[in-house]
Amino acid sequence: MEQIIQFFEDNKVAAICLDAYFMLIIITLIVFFIFRIRKFLSLVIIGIIIAAIRYVAELLNLKISNTYYSIFMLVYIFLVVAIIAPDIRKLMDSGHKADTRADMVISSTETTKEAIADAVFNLSSMKVGALITIEQHNSLEQYAERAIQLNSDISRELLEQIFIKDSPLHDGAVIIRGNKIVCAGAYYVLTQDDTLEKTMGSRHRAAIGISEVTDSLTIIVSEETGNVHVATAGCMVAIDNKNALLEYVNLFLGK
Repeated sequence: MEQIIQFFEDNKVAAICLDAYFMLIIITLIVFFIFRIRKFLSLVIIGIIIAAIRYVAELLNLKISNTYYSIFMLVYIFLVVAIIAPDIRKLMDSGHKADTRADMVISSTETTKEAIADAVFNLSSMKVGALITIEQHNSLEQYAERAIQLNSDISRELLEQIFIKDSPLHDGAVIIRGNKIVCAGAYYVLTQDDTLEKTMGSRHRAAIGISEVTDSLTIIVSEETGNVHVATAGCMVAIDNKNALLEYVNLFLGK
């Protein structure tokens, strides 16, 4: 090791070349990190590689590497925070799973379920986008309190009016608790599942996102196709008709 150090001290050209090579490695890692890497393990590995390069550069007294190392570390830390921010948010949201209402769950009546199903397939026939989330044990209050409060009885007509394009409430989701529309215009963290189709819209990603962190069921009507899906437990299922939707809702809520 001493001979290697002495070699680079005596041969300035070699030291500069190695210095530039180290900088190229770090820049390549950061660029690759920006466009490709998203997993925690990969972040750790890249951090270890940068730290190892820093150690070798200091050991060999490579001036440029030592000078710019702190800058690269600041960039690296900033990128780590920026990229894992959605995961941190999702982790915080998932913490609300402990906020259950086991003794307070209000079951929806058959009239309510019929109203929801009728509204969904009327909206589907008109290709009007909709997002309807039915609360179960995990409280959705943290989302409701940031939305537009309604606390209204459920009816087909009201649900349809909420999602009509000219309505000021059509963006976001409706949250249903028992036989009440708690709020409209609720927004969820989008799923970060990389296995989903890239063409999947934000409405569907929001539905899967809320199903990943709560035990709710969300009904989605596509604005582009009119297709109906339900999302629960991180999965999404296509629904072809009203009876199939009622069966799914009954299975989810219990009769």
